[in-house]
Amino acid sequence: MTITTNRTTADTVAAGRRARHRRHAVATIVLGVVLVALAAVALMVGNTFYTPGEVLRVILGETVPGASFTVGELRLPRTVLAILAGFAFGIAGISFQTLLRNPLASPDIIGITQGASAAAVVAIIVLGLSGPAVSLFAVCGALITAMAIYLLSNKGGFAGIRLILIGIGVGAMLQSVVAYVLSRAAQWDIQTAMRWIAGSLNNASWADIAPLALTSLVILPFLFAQVKGLGMLQLGDDSATGLGVRVTRTRVMFIIGAVALLAVATSATGPIAFVAFMSGPIAARITGRGASLLLPSALVGALLVLGSDLVGQFLFEARYPVGVISGVLGAPYLIYLLIRTNRSGGSL
Repeated sequence: MTITTNRTTADTVAAGRRARHRRHAVATIVLGVVLVALAAVALMVGNTFYTPGEVLRVILGETVPGASFTVGELRLPRTVLAILAGFAFGIAGISFQTLLRNPLASPDIIGITQGASAAAVVAIIVLGLSGPAVSLFAVCGALITAMAIYLLSNKGGFAGIRLILIGIGVGAMLQSVVAYVLSRAAQWDIQTAMRWIAGSLNNASWADIAPLALTSLVILPFLFAQVKGLGMLQLGDDSATGLGVRVTRTRVMFIIGAVALLAVATSATGPIAFVAFMSGPIAARITGRGASLLLPSALVGALLVLGSDLVGQFLFEARYPVGVISGVLGAPYLIYLLIRTNRSGGSL
C-alpha cells in the first residue's frame, strides 16, 4: 500500500513538472513569434509603408528604390538595437532579481543605470566630450557604481535588502548630480544630454549596435551556461552550497555579466526606464515558475523596448522617446508592486 502511494505521489510530481516545462516552452516560443512579428511591423510601418517582400529583399542585400535607405539605414538598425538592448536589460534585470530574491532588485531601481546616466551627462556638459567617448564614460559609470554598491552592502556579509537600500540611495544621489549639472548647462548641451536622461533609439546606427552585439555574443552564452546555479541561489545560500553551487563565485560572475550587458546597452540607448525592472516579473507570470526565466525575460525586454518605441513613434501626434513610454508603463507597476508587498506583509 505504501509503495503504491509513493508511486502515485511520484507520478503526480513528475506530471506537474512536465506540465510546467511544457507551459514554459510554449510560452517562450510564443514570445519569440510575437517578437518576430513586432519586428516585421517596425520594419514595414512608417511615413512610407513597405511590403514584407520589399523588406525581405532589403535584408537579403538587394537594392530596392526607397526601401534600401529607409529600411536598411533607418528602420533596421533601430529595430535591431531595440531588440538587443531589450535582451540586455531583461537579462540584467532578472539576474539581479534572482540573485537577491527581490523584484525590486533591478539595476534601474538600485542605481546602476543612474550611474551610467550621470557619467554620460558629466562627460557631455562638464568635459565637452561626444561620440564614443561619452559611451565609454557611461560604461565606466555603470561598472563603478555597481562595484561601489556591492562593496558598501557587503560589510559584515552579503545582504540583499542592504544592497537594495544602498542602491536606491546611491541612485538618488546620482540623479541629484545630473539635475545639478543640467542646471548649469547651456541649452544646446541639454539637448544632447537628454538622450542620457530619458533613453532613446533616435539616430540608431550600426556603430551603436556593434559593441552591444559583441558584448552579447561573449556574455550571453556564458550566463546561459550557468543558469542552473542561478536558479539554485533562489533556495538560499546554505541550500545552494549544499547542492554543490559555489555561491560567491556564481553571484559575482552573474553580477559582472549583468552589469556589463546593462552598461553597454545603456551606452547605446541611454537609460530606458523600467525595462529591466518589469521584464522578469512579466515573464514569470507568462511562463510560470519552475524553469529558468533568463530567456523569457530577455524576450519580454525586447518586446517592451520595441513596443514602447512603436507607441512613442506612431500612437500620438508628437513623437516621444522610448524611455518616456516605458517609464509611463513602469511607474504604475512599481506602485502596484509596493502595495502588493505591503499588503502581503513582505519586507522590502
